[in-house]
Formats: sequence, C-alpha cells, structure tokens
Amino acid sequence: MEPHFDAGLAANYKSPSQRIRILSENWVNQEIFCPSCGKDIMKYESNRPVADFYCVNCHEDYELKSKKNEFGSKIVNGAYKMMIQRLLSSNNPNLFLLNYTLDYEIFNFFVIPKYFFVPQIIEKREPLSQKARRAGWIGCNIILQDIPQSGKIFYIKEKHVENKNDVLKNWQKTAFLKKEKDVQNKGWIIDIMKCIENLNKKEFTLTEMYNYESHLQKVYPNNRHIKDKIRQQLQFLRDRNYLEFIEKGKYRVI
Repeated sequence: MEPHFDAGLAANYKSPSQRIRILSENWVNQEIFCPSCGKDIMKYESNRPVADFYCVNCHEDYELKSKKNEFGSKIVNGAYKMMIQRLLSSNNPNLFLLNYTLDYEIFNFFVIPKYFFVPQIIEKREPLSQKARRAGWIGCNIILQDIPQSGKIFYIKEKHVENKNDVLKNWQKTAFLKKEKDVQNKGWIIDIMKCIENLNKKEFTLTEMYNYESHLQKVYPNNRHIKDKIRQQLQFLRDRNYLEFIEKGKYRVI
C-alpha cells in the first residue's frame, strides 16, 4: 500500500478543498480494498448523495471524509434529520476516515462499520440563526469518542500500514452487529463494548462492570434493571465470540 497522495493529479486545481477531494478519492480508489471481503472497491459517479465508493463483490457502500491532521472527538456531518433517517435505513454507508500531513502523507486511515452508528452517537447541533442563508437548518456531529476502538478498523495507523489479513479479521470480529436490527438493543451492545474497553484490561470481572451502572442509568433512564442488562449483554458478547467466559463472574476479551 502506497501511503502518499499522488500530488500531481491535482496540480490544475486552485481550491484546497478540491485538491484534497481529488487526491483522497483517487488514493482510496487505487489503494483500498473492501474490509468486509477483501475485494476491490470502486468510486461512484460524482455527486452521489449517500456514498462515495462501493465493493464490486459484496456491494458494501463507503463514504469518505478527509482531514488534515487527526480527527478530534467529534466529526461535523450533515443534516441531523437525514442522518437519523439514514441510521434506520438499509443503505447507510460505512465510513472511511482519512488523516493526512502537510506533505500529503497518510497518517491515519480507518473504517467505521455502519452498524456502529446508532442515535446515541449523533449530536444535534443548534439551528442556524435567522440571519443565515439556511436559517433554521439543523446539522449534527458524529461523536467519534463514543465509538468503541473495535469499531475503528485501521488500514494505516500513525503512518504504519496494517496487514490486510488483520484488517479483514478485525472487521469480522464485530460483524455480528450487522444482524442486530433493533436499534436500542444495538446501542446497549455497543455501550457495553465501550465500558469493557474503558476498563483497559484483557480480563475483567462482573463486579467491575457493575461500576458502570450509574453511567448506563443516565443513558437509559427508563431501564430499572441495569445490572440484569449488563449480564445479558456480556452473555450475548460471549456467545458471539467477542468475549470468553473464564469462571463465574470473570471474562476475557478475545
């Protein structure tokens, strides 16, 4: 994998945003394989409203966002209402995120599978003022920090190119979420995955997970059985080979 843009492709473009669009889209089209099946991806025709790329084999769709330097805790996105509608639809694309340096070297490139996008990670922004051209328009942010690390699958991480087999393996590790159609239940699973990662331990106990009871109660204020739900989701993750049950009240991340 060549971790640099071909700067000559955008020599005739004066606008920085146009240059980056041309360079990043060309690089992805030339260098990136589908993380779901490993086959080639292709660029859609220009101005397609939902996705930028598609897999010629398994037909997964991908949207690309590029940024100089690293992404922060949030990613500015489009209209809030449309984003929520997309989350509930079957054609919501997976998200490619690309960071590049001043000399057009790719610093990070990773994909977030579409099944990690749940309403909890979408933040509604304030409506535009009445003086704005699109007065009243409501945009949104994607809360990147609320997505588990297992939902950020790197091709390039801090300039290091990852092995293709590892990319495919990391995708398959959480592919079971694709079958979960209930949005709220999917949100629960993802929140438990995030709590497990926050422990920063390969092995952990049920008691340690119970420490997140108050946090989860704020996220799900209508649920009065948080501990039961924690146990239920740990069992679900165990059955999907995301976790391994060691002994009573003790688990290991696989």
